[in-house]
Amino acid sequence: MGRVGWLDCSSGVSGDMLLGALAHLGALDGLPAVLDSAPELGAAVAITTVTRGALEAQRVDVTTTDTSPPPRTRRDVQLLLDSMTMPSQVRQRAEHVFDRLAAAESQVHGIDVGAVHFHEVGAVDTVVDVVGACLGLHSLGLDALTCSPIALGSGTAATQHGSVPLPGPAVLALLQETSLAALGGDGEGELATPTGVAIVAEFAERGASMPAMRVDQIGIGAGARDSATRPNVVRLVVGGSADADSDWLLVEANVDDLDPRLLPGVIDALLAAGAADAWLTPILMKKGRPAHVVSALTTADSAQRVRAALFAESSTIGARTTRVDKFALDREWIEVDVDGQRVRIKLARHHGSVVSVNPEWEDVRTAATALSRPAKDVLAAATALARRALS
Repeated sequence: MGRVGWLDCSSGVSGDMLLGALAHLGALDGLPAVLDSAPELGAAVAITTVTRGALEAQRVDVTTTDTSPPPRTRRDVQLLLDSMTMPSQVRQRAEHVFDRLAAAESQVHGIDVGAVHFHEVGAVDTVVDVVGACLGLHSLGLDALTCSPIALGSGTAATQHGSVPLPGPAVLALLQETSLAALGGDGEGELATPTGVAIVAEFAERGASMPAMRVDQIGIGAGARDSATRPNVVRLVVGGSADADSDWLLVEANVDDLDPRLLPGVIDALLAAGAADAWLTPILMKKGRPAHVVSALTTADSAQRVRAALFAESSTIGARTTRVDKFALDREWIEVDVDGQRVRIKLARHHGSVVSVNPEWEDVRTAATALSRPAKDVLAAATALARRALS
C-alpha cells in the first residue's frame, strides 16, 4: 500500500464533486476520449475554477446534446457502458457502481432490480459522473482509499418519486451494504447524493481522520451550491503511506570478490525469492578494486527471503536496507499478429493516456526465429501494429 488516498466528505459527496477533485489532480485527461467513443450519449465536460467558502476548487459541468434524456433501466445503462472505449477495469467498476444503485432503488421502492428505472441516475450527467470517477480513480493507481464519515444532510428533497426525507432512503440503503461511517445534519438539505455515495462505497474503505501519510497532491472538487454554512467541496488527498510494513525496500550489498560468472545466478535467485526487480551496478571501491552493487527492490514481506538469497548466492557478509517509494503506472496487455506470429504488447498508462508501448522480448525472439527475420525488424513491426491498433 505505497500510494494511498483519503477522501474528506465532511461537507457531503456527489458525483460532480468527485469529478472536480479528480480534475484538480489531473486524473481526468482521458475522459473526453471515452465520451467521444459513445456519440449516442452526446456528452462533454467543462472544467472551471470556482470558490466555495474560502476554498478554491475545480467544478466539472456536463453538457449534452440530449435535452430530454429518457429514464434508463440497468440494461440500458449497460449498453451505454459497452459502447464506450475504456480500460476493462474501469468498465467493471462502473458496472459495480450502477449495480449498487439499482439494488438500493430496488430495496427502497420494493420492485425487481430489472424493473428499476433510474430517472435521475439515468440522466447523462450521472453516467458521466460514474464513468469519469471510475476512470479518474483508476488512473491514480491507489493501493488504498479511505474516507471520512460522510455528511448526509437533513430535511426533505424533491425527487421523481415525490418528496423524500433526508438522509435519502437510497443513500441509507447504499450505506447499509458497506462499512462506511456517516452522519446527518441540521436542516442543511441534501449533502450526499446516491451517485456520490455509490462511487465512494465502491472504492473506499471506512476511515475517520486523515491517516498517517505523506501528502503529495490535494484535489478539491466543488458542488453546484455555494453554502453559507460550510464549503461545498470534497477533498481528495493523495500521497505515500506512512505504514512501515507497506513500504518498498531496497536491499543492497557491495560485492568485490565473487567470480563474475556467478552474478547472473545471484540476480535469478533474488527474483525467485520475491524481489520485484534486481540489478547490478559497476563501482570502484577502496584501493581501486572493481566491484558491483547488487540491488534488489522488494516489499517488506519478502525482504527476509531476499536477504537470505543474497547471502547464500553471493560472497557478501552484510547488506543494507533503505526504505523507498515506488510509483507504478497502470499496465495492461494486448496482442498483435506479425505475419502469423503472436506478439504480446505491454502498455503503460499515466492518467489514462498510453505513455509506453513495449513488445514482450521473448515473443519477439520466438517470432523472429519462426519467420527467419531479424529480431529488430519484428520488434519494429510489432510496435507499429500496436500503435496503429491504439489509434
